[in-house]
Amino acid sequence: MWRKIYLNLLPVIAVAFTSCEKVIDIDLNDVEKKYVIEGVLTDEAGSATVLISQTKNFSDNNEFTGVTGAAVTISGSDGSTTALEEVQPGVYQSTALTGESGKKYSLSVETDGKTFTASATIPAKVNMDSLYITEDYLFGEIRKTANVQFKDPPGRGQSYRFIQYINGVKEKRIFIRNDDYTDGNSSLVKLRSPGDGDEEIKAGDTIKVQMLCIDPAVYNYWYSFLSGGASGDSNSASPANPVSNINGGALGYFSAHTLQTKEVVIQ
Repeated sequence: MWRKIYLNLLPVIAVAFTSCEKVIDIDLNDVEKKYVIEGVLTDEAGSATVLISQTKNFSDNNEFTGVTGAAVTISGSDGSTTALEEVQPGVYQSTALTGESGKKYSLSVETDGKTFTASATIPAKVNMDSLYITEDYLFGEIRKTANVQFKDPPGRGQSYRFIQYINGVKEKRIFIRNDDYTDGNSSLVKLRSPGDGDEEIKAGDTIKVQMLCIDPAVYNYWYSFLSGGASGDSNSASPANPVSNINGGALGYFSAHTLQTKEVVIQ
């Protein structure tokens, strides 16, 4: 009986929802702006770069507006300190600083009377043994997939990030891995999967992959970025800011890592 009543009510409900419309205005209050800091130091010469911006209100555009006039330094565990030069609004760089594996580096940003600090250690470099393309059949279609193979060293604690470029264009998708379940073993990471919304890679495309050995705190940042909904790709009902390793109330991260690159042209 209840099933019959439910079915009979469906047309009524449908008419009720399609026969009237109401515009609802949502009052999105402005919130206090936060500083956003994205700092990178690698074991390649001239890689030290820090981007500084501020958050925007919902109604603002998404253009990057750099914070100018900040004092930015990176200090090494050997006592050295390097000042980064502002090369364009909100972009601070140094060509004189090269990171070294095993050393801890500290970032300091001073702006508008506020000081933000962060630290990260460059891990030992784990070699990217190979980059190759396979054709994988999943969910009813065949897609070309970039594969990275490497040997994780014994002893847990290694964390990795992979950045993929297709014909010189950096993918937005985040690829990370740690050795919680692969400690000391050969590891294979596939960098694409059906349904990820990215453009298909095809014959003639050039695929470049960067492999980063990252500090565990930076891994936690990217992991929370994905699982907390900040990227818009998770199933979280309440997207949250990633867990930052920056002290002082700013958003973002400071990553000190090794960097290696391989390219392959798809046949």
